[in-house]
Amino acid sequence: QLQLVESGGGLVQPGGSLRLSCAASGFTLDYYSIGWFRQAPGKEREGVSCISASDESTYYADSVEGRFIISRDNANDTVYLQMDSLKPEDTAVYYCAAVRSGSYHCAGFWYAYWGQGTQVTVSS
Repeated sequence: QLQLVESGGGLVQPGGSLRLSCAASGFTLDYYSIGWFRQAPGKEREGVSCISASDESTYYADSVEGRFIISRDNANDTVYLQMDSLKPEDTAVYYCAAVRSGSYHCAGFWYAYWGQGTQVTVSS
């Protein structure tokens, strides 16, 4: 059974850091492009960062550019989202998603498999 499991969320003060992990089980990530999405209460889901399977090219939303870094460890079937200089507006449930494709679009409709989400709260 193909599953994605996120971890690493929590409560952090403004300016702090968190590293989210997205671990795949039941399949290998080598041929999958991966995206991180987030959804805050009352807001639409937002594509935060995505990484392709083919050449590991990356995309970042303007709101996180320069603060977040996406990376992948295919040997361990895990994708990471390093989040630094966190702001209260980063508070949301963060989801990872996968699609078997070398290319990617950092939009939710592109992705076939989703994790259950992990809560990130940035507050003093």
